[in-house]
Amino acid sequence: MHPILEHNVLIIKEHLGILKAANNYDILSPEDGTLLIECREPNLGPITKLLRFTDYKQMTPFDVQLRKPDGTPFIRIQRGISIFLSKVVVTDENNQLIGTFQQKLFSIGGKFDVLDSDNQPVCRLQGKLLGWNFHFSQQGNQLDHVTKKWSGLGKELFTSADNYVLEISDLVSKDDPVRKLIIAAVMCIDMVLKE
Repeated sequence: MHPILEHNVLIIKEHLGILKAANNYDILSPEDGTLLIECREPNLGPITKLLRFTDYKQMTPFDVQLRKPDGTPFIRIQRGISIFLSKVVVTDENNQLIGTFQQKLFSIGGKFDVLDSDNQPVCRLQGKLLGWNFHFSQQGNQLDHVTKKWSGLGKELFTSADNYVLEISDLVSKDDPVRKLIIAAVMCIDMVLKE
């Protein structure tokens, strides 16, 4: 098990950039700011790069690769071109399917069904109408909470970089595969709903 899965609170910091096409994040320990995982989007094609600077940005495909600081693969989050609803695929370091996020139509605040590798519902990821609060729920229990962390007026107005705090409930055991989906969800939320 990777040490990141032992943390119940994580800081996700998006890289600062004024004219950036790729989305890059770092996942940090809240205790001391230690880098736990690097999240990069290394394989952008020229057309995707160009479309990222247009109104079609939310429709562009993405391939975010989460790696340990030594470069070892951890999780991969992918989506093809999206016209109406997104389906995001999450795979592990061996390219085995962990699960998918299926965006729901007519959701207020954003909603995804979270499916396991057998395409069975595991839980639901849902946002609130106002603000930047998301949570996983499973049979009425809240499994996590994702909130946006205020970055200061200058950064908020002039860049697209965001910082998030992820809090995972003690109800989710350290070896539960849902933990990897919860970590992947932060990038999914940012790229599908908030870009």
